[in-house]
Amino acid sequence: MPITLADIRAAHAALRGVIVDTPLLPDERLSEELGAHVWLKAECTQRSGSFKIRGAYTMISRLPADERMRGVVAPSAGNHAQGVALAARLLAIPATIVMPERAALTKVVATRRLGAEVILHGATFDDAQAHARRLERERGLVYVPAFDHEHVIAGQGTLGMEIAEAIPDLTLVVVPIGGGGLISGIALAVKALRPTARVIGVQAAGCAPVRPSLAAGAPVAAAQAHTIADGIAVKRPGDLTLPLIRELVDEIVTVDDDAIARAIAHVVQHDRLVVEGAGAAGLAALISGQIALRAGETVCVPLCGGNIDSNLLTRVLEQVAVRQGRYLLLKSSVEDRPGNLAPLITRVAEAGANVIDIFHRRAVWLAPLDRVGIELVLEVRDEQHGQYVMRHLAEAGYHVEREGVGSWPE
Repeated sequence: MPITLADIRAAHAALRGVIVDTPLLPDERLSEELGAHVWLKAECTQRSGSFKIRGAYTMISRLPADERMRGVVAPSAGNHAQGVALAARLLAIPATIVMPERAALTKVVATRRLGAEVILHGATFDDAQAHARRLERERGLVYVPAFDHEHVIAGQGTLGMEIAEAIPDLTLVVVPIGGGGLISGIALAVKALRPTARVIGVQAAGCAPVRPSLAAGAPVAAAQAHTIADGIAVKRPGDLTLPLIRELVDEIVTVDDDAIARAIAHVVQHDRLVVEGAGAAGLAALISGQIALRAGETVCVPLCGGNIDSNLLTRVLEQVAVRQGRYLLLKSSVEDRPGNLAPLITRVAEAGANVIDIFHRRAVWLAPLDRVGIELVLEVRDEQHGQYVMRHLAEAGYHVEREGVGSWPE
C-alpha cells in the first residue's frame, strides 16, 4: 500500500503519550561557520535512546490479538532492539531480539533490561536478520522489520512531520541512512508539508549500498559493514525503502569514520548532548563539507540515536582531542641516568602543559645504549599552546618529534 501523510498523522496520534516530544535545538556555532540556520532534532533523548520506538510501536500496536499472543522477533544492531523491546513491554507482548555477536554491550544490556530475550548471532546486522527469520519460522513468532514495512516507515515519518511543522522555513533535512526506513518516512512527511525542501541522505563510507542500489535499479548488498556507526551499518537497503529513496530523496552522500568521530565530539562539546555514530552521521556530512549549502538556508539534522558505548565515546573524544591539537603525543630522549627525566618534566610544567601519560622506551625504539626514549602524552589548551610547548622544549635542547599532528578546528 502507498504510505501517505494521513498514515503518518495516524501513527503520530497513536504514539501520543508513548514517545517524548524531543527538543529542536539551534546549533549556533555551526550556523555561524556555515552561514546557515542549523537546527538539531535531539532524538537521542527519545525513550529507548533513538527514533526506533516510533516505528516499532506503530507496527506492534496494530497486530491482531492472535499475533500478539505469539510474540515478536526482530533483528537489530541495538536501537531497533530497544525500540521493539520497549514497545513490546508497553503492550505486554513477549519479544525476542537477535543482535550481532559484537553488538555494543550497552545496547545488549539495555535491551535485556526492557524484558526482551536477547540472542547474539553473526558478525553483522544482516547475519542477525537471517537468524531472526529462522526463529520466526521455528517458533511461530511475528517478525518486526527494522525498516522495510509500511507501518514502520509511517512511524518513523512522525519525526519528519514534527520537524516540518516546527520549522516553517525549512529548506533542507539531512538524514542518516541504514536500511532506509527513517529517511523514507521523513522524506514522505517533509515533501508533503514542505514541498520545496531538499532531503539529503548520509551513509557511512564503510557500509554504503544505497547509491550502487539506485544505479542498479534494485537493492544491492555491500561487500562489508565496517564503521563506528553500527546503527546504520546495514548491507542492503529495503525492497520497499529503495523506491521511496529514489522518488523522494534529492542526494546521497557518504562520510568516513573520522568525520563521524568529529561530529560526535562536536555535539558533546558545543551542544551538550551525547550521540552515537549513526546519530551523528548527518551532522558529519555538514561539518566535513559533503553538502553544498545555499546562503542563509534553514537546515535540520535529526540526531537519531544516543546509544553509544561509553568506552567508544571515550576513545572518540580522545582521538578528536589529538586531531584538534588538544592532546600532544611527543617523542624525545634523555641520557639514561638517574634524575634525567625530572628536568624534561619541569620544562613541560613551565610551558603550562599537563602530563597525561609518560612512557620509557628502550629496546623497542633501538635508541643508543646510553639513552632512553621518552614518550609523552600532554594536555594543552589548543594548537597554538601546543606549538609553544614544543618550542619551549626545543630551546632547552630537547629534540622532540610529534605524532598525530592536529588538523581539525575545535
